[in-house]
Amino acid sequence: MSQKHALQMFRAALKAADPTEAVLQHVKVAGGVMQVDGRRYRLADYDRIRVIGSGKASARMALALERLFGSRIRDGWVNVPDNTTARSRRITFHQSGHPVPDERGVEGARRIAEIASESGPRDLVFAVISGGASALMPLPVAGITLEKKKEVTRSLLACGATIHEINTVRKHLSAIKGGHLAALAHPAALISLILSDVIGDDLSVIGSGPTVLDSTTIAGAKAVLNRFGIPEPPLTETPKKNVAAQNVIIGSNRQSINAAAKKARELGYKAVVLSTTIDGETREIARMHAAIARESLANGKRGICWLSGGETTVTLRGKGMGGRNQEFALAAAIALEATPGVTIFSGGTDGIDGPTDAAGAVADAATLRRAAVLRLNPREFLDNNDSYHFFEKAGGLIKTGPTGTNVADVRMLLL
Repeated sequence: MSQKHALQMFRAALKAADPTEAVLQHVKVAGGVMQVDGRRYRLADYDRIRVIGSGKASARMALALERLFGSRIRDGWVNVPDNTTARSRRITFHQSGHPVPDERGVEGARRIAEIASESGPRDLVFAVISGGASALMPLPVAGITLEKKKEVTRSLLACGATIHEINTVRKHLSAIKGGHLAALAHPAALISLILSDVIGDDLSVIGSGPTVLDSTTIAGAKAVLNRFGIPEPPLTETPKKNVAAQNVIIGSNRQSINAAAKKARELGYKAVVLSTTIDGETREIARMHAAIARESLANGKRGICWLSGGETTVTLRGKGMGGRNQEFALAAAIALEATPGVTIFSGGTDGIDGPTDAAGAVADAATLRRAAVLRLNPREFLDNNDSYHFFEKAGGLIKTGPTGTNVADVRMLLL
């Protein structure tokens, strides 16, 4: 029953991050006037409305704008993941590589940059940005190939660099991120609608901040590379002027965690949100959550749902397959040592955990009992970063398919 409850809470979290509803809540049109988060725009002041952007949720965000403005939208170009089925009459949805950038993404990013740079003062440009935008919209600076840029990113991921550190480097390898897109769109009116998958909703980090004035520098990017012993590729400074956009966060991890907590209360649990800003090494965070569960049980506390959000990192040590959410569930299950009465859930709101077809995993004492019957050693799977195949055999994989949104991860401990 607890696993069923965890899935119900996760569905509530996903609903709260729905991209279409998020756009419609923040963009209102009436009587020739548009309001975006309280700021007013006279539509008569603009000859064209154009839509650009990228990300896992960007297609549905763009379609919400088309629903609002219809034929007022002149054109648009949005880079989206493979298997995106959305269609638009006015906006091109260009499938591109994710999580590994490819030449299709470069081609699309070049077209996005062209639309921005050819827009003028009587153009109203919407940028729709969500998680995955960095990989889906690659435009390397002169002097570096996409393959070299990918090599640097792979090295950072393998070393366990945080998303902030990775984006600091990526912005200085890009001709479109770190405020470059906003500079290209100047002097057009630029409104950036952002679905945040970043801890703390730092605008400069989400999608590597293509429409945000960037405070990082080449020196900072070099410091990250040097810290992890990665050779320095050619870097470029991000623009420090002509970066003017109304940047609006329309959805975030906090909203989804709060929705999951509300559902938990409806199901009879006492819901406690630990934090929506948790980062760090996945296994360490899993052990911390397990310790909280043990302490609660030792004090006789039952009927509690502990929730947390954010995005952890995995340092690759083995050659298995998995993602940070599956690894969290496995590491927490091991740390709890088959403690009865605890259900562990961790899922990515995008429905994609690492290079797998699972959103995450759910586990309890029964999971480890099944593993023992099957003669599976959980620690061996964890040591090999092979959480996917552990849960595939023992049961517990959560498969939602791509959700069309992305606001980081949702973790739960049900007592």
